[in-house]
Amino acid sequence: MIQGKLSSLVGQSSGYVESLPTPVRRRVAGLKGVQRDHSKLEAEFQEEVLQLEKKYFEKFTPLYQKRAAIVNGTAEPTEDEIKAGEEDEEEDEEKDESEAAVKPEETTDAITGIPEFWLSAMKNQISLAEMITDRDEAALKHLTDVRMEYLDKPGFRLIFEFAENDFFTNTTITKTYFYQNESGYGGDFIYDHAEGDKIDWKAGKDLTVRIESKKQRNKSKLILNMHYGSKTNSCLDTKQTRVVKKTVPTESFFNFFSPPKAPTDEDDDDAASDIEERLELDYQLGEDIKEKLIPRAVDWFTGEALQFEEMDDDLEEHDFEDDDDEEDDDLSEDHDDEDESEEDVCSAPAHLSADI
Repeated sequence: MIQGKLSSLVGQSSGYVESLPTPVRRRVAGLKGVQRDHSKLEAEFQEEVLQLEKKYFEKFTPLYQKRAAIVNGTAEPTEDEIKAGEEDEEEDEEKDESEAAVKPEETTDAITGIPEFWLSAMKNQISLAEMITDRDEAALKHLTDVRMEYLDKPGFRLIFEFAENDFFTNTTITKTYFYQNESGYGGDFIYDHAEGDKIDWKAGKDLTVRIESKKQRNKSKLILNMHYGSKTNSCLDTKQTRVVKKTVPTESFFNFFSPPKAPTDEDDDDAASDIEERLELDYQLGEDIKEKLIPRAVDWFTGEALQFEEMDDDLEEHDFEDDDDEEDDDLSEDHDDEDESEEDVCSAPAHLSADI
């Protein structure tokens, strides 16, 4: 109840500013005017940052196209590119000489490109790996490229390209993230909603649903006239059963292309909160693909990117570890004191301890 009252006061005036003398209130109003100019500059800053991102994205695009060609076997890397990559590998090996070198498997089979490149990269990206089921992998093996493009207005589109497969007829499946027209506090763009393409599943291949089979007893009854000419009838159960099949939603990466809708006034607080969480997660997944997976796909494929993810997590948790350890020590000391006092007061046989 108290929390509800406090929430209702958020953004409301406490009356303090209104109680100030008129000259002071005028100065506060002037500061708000200065702040408004600051907000305009912040909005301009965010717009220029977006334009800078678009400028460099155009420079990145030829590199992404070369990567796609190498992955899919339509081109080979140059000797200079191979040499530069091998130098990076040698530096990594020098940093960790304790690990035994793993000899690559030799094969005489002709291999085109880098098989299952994007599936492997996505499975190493933690937030995406949690969404990929074993059933999804058979379809994601046909993923040939993941790329993005900026919209004319604030927003971006993720594009997943697929080779011909047994699951759907789409060659590309896209998901578009839209921002609101007005900037938020601090000039940031405010996420509005996302829209995904409809997947044209082949018959019986929809990975977002599963078939549940359930035996159902036949409720039809056989009516027999026990006595000819009598109005007394008897009903006998046939005891027959039938199998009823029902299609139900199931977990799948491809649910990513059917984003949740914003809560409505008809949703209760719990339902609205759940939807908001799913919307936030959905947006974060899009950002991870845009900012992490696409720019550094090869590092996710090799797993090297995980080292940087772990470093970030360690830095975030470091500040809290010492405090937690001290609290645990204090609690353990208190707990030991309590145990000693309990042993002095209560020394019952083991079989009576539960009753005591």
